[in-house]
Amino acid sequence: QAQLAESGGGLVQAGGSLSLSCAASEVTFRMFSMGWFRQAPGQEREFVASISLKGGNPLVAGAVKGRFTIARDTAKRTAYLQMTNLKPEDTAVYYCAAGELPNRPRAWGQGTQVTVSS
Repeated sequence: QAQLAESGGGLVQAGGSLSLSCAASEVTFRMFSMGWFRQAPGQEREFVASISLKGGNPLVAGAVKGRFTIARDTAKRTAYLQMTNLKPEDTAVYYCAAGELPNRPRAWGQGTQVTVSS
């Protein structure tokens, strides 16, 4: 069973930075791409970024390109989302995902709140 455990997030002022982490079970990490989605209040969940099994081919949504970076550490079985120059419109619950991303997520983390104040 896929298990994803997120950490990070919180409250930051506009222009600040935050980092999210997502630790996966060994099977999950070895089988799937890892990524992040987010959901703002009243909106649908949207794709943010993903990275392939071997750490290549990162995909980043246009709204965050140039500000967010995704990476994965095989030894720690952890994916990371480094967020810089945060904007109030980045405020959302961020979900870690594993699967054939971005189109077929198979497992989700519990979500972590990111709030950016203006």
